[in-house]
Amino acid sequence: MCADFDGSSTISPRRHGVTEKDNNKQGLPSSPVQIKTIEGNLSAAGKRFGIVVSRFNEFITERLFRSAFDGLLRCGAKRKDIQVVRVPGSFEIPSAARTLAETRKYDAIICLGCLLRGDTAHYDVIVNEVARGIGQSAQETGVPHAFGVLTCETLDQAIDRAGLKMGNKGFEAALAAVEMVNLRQAVVGKKTVSSQLSAVSKKRKTKLSPRSKKRTR
Repeated sequence: MCADFDGSSTISPRRHGVTEKDNNKQGLPSSPVQIKTIEGNLSAAGKRFGIVVSRFNEFITERLFRSAFDGLLRCGAKRKDIQVVRVPGSFEIPSAARTLAETRKYDAIICLGCLLRGDTAHYDVIVNEVARGIGQSAQETGVPHAFGVLTCETLDQAIDRAGLKMGNKGFEAALAAVEMVNLRQAVVGKKTVSSQLSAVSKKRKTKLSPRSKKRTR
């Protein structure tokens, strides 16, 4: 894999002994320009986002949140279209994220938290459950979820990823959320996305509503 000057990656025709001449014989495109791709843009205008933030390790998560919020605004989102939900810890993030997603009011959910390894196996248990829960919520609701939960060995590693040496993962999560929303719309179309979300919402309401039974005397 090699990168162009514009940051895009291309597949080298000489990788694994395949030459450009061999590609031409097989009828394969010799230039990446000929390959049709679908990508989401970074325009958040007219879209709504939910941000779930853990209060545990607030020194770190607040930095992630501020950067994520700033990232959405820079992409064109309005303040009124961003809903912030704060939860006690990272373990509660998947539940809150799923609750927001199931309302069908938001185009994407951004999950922010910070987990630091301790002396027991508690860290490993929480990390696995948080990752599984967020992924499951995204798959079952159809609403894109951005994973901005830091899983670090030390506090210094978390600080580096919350705005210092390694950038800010909150900002990156916000950009990923915006891109995935636009990618989804580009693949299935805006009308299809709206109809799918509406259908899932109606199905859920049907399951939750109690069945009315006529009482006979």
